[in-house]
Order: sequence, then structure tokens, then C-alpha cells
Amino acid sequence: MSGDVAISLMLAVPDAPAAAAWYMEALGANELWSLGSVIGLEVEGAPFFLAEPEGNGWSSPSDVGTTTVRVEIFVDDPDSLVARAMTAGADGTPSYPERDPAISRGLH
Repeated sequence: MSGDVAISLMLAVPDAPAAAAWYMEALGANELWSLGSVIGLEVEGAPFFLAEPEGNGWSSPSDVGTTTVRVEIFVDDPDSLVARAMTAGADGTPSYPERDPAISRGLH
């Protein structure tokens, strides 16, 4: 395999516009494009996508009762990012035991 490789994340959400608004507030995401039920966003150049499942073989976390994906964001100042997300309503309970506090944070 040669050339650039990109991995994209598409998160299943029950309401894509509401989720996009939260990511914009909580993480400073910018909207790249919107088809209504599918929205492309980016945080500091890192793209990700939100989509409303419609009987197509996947479900949102609220439907299955657990986290369905783990997303890791690497930034220079994780404490500021976590504080911003918590102000926007994220649950700051660690989702896994703390390791190096400079790099390990859990948000729900």
C-alpha cells in the first residue's frame, strides 16, 4: 500500500443536527457539510462524521445501551478540551482507569 492513508469515523447518533451542535460547542468542531441525517465535521483538521441509523445494520449508543465506538483525540492541551466538553454536558467519569494523566481522559 502506498500513498496517504486516512481513517474516518462515522458515529451513529439518534439526531445528527443536535449531535453536530453539541460537538461544535463542546469540542470546537466545524461543519464540513450536511445532508441532514449525515453530517461531516472536523476538529482542528481531523474529520469525523455523524449519521442517523435507519435500519441499516448499526445502532446509536442510546439504542443499544452502551458505548458503540471509542474515539481518541490527541491535542496539546487535553485539560482544556475536557473542560470545554464537560461544560457542554459531557460526563467526565473516566471510562477506563487513569494511566498517564497528561494523555488519558475519558468522556461520555
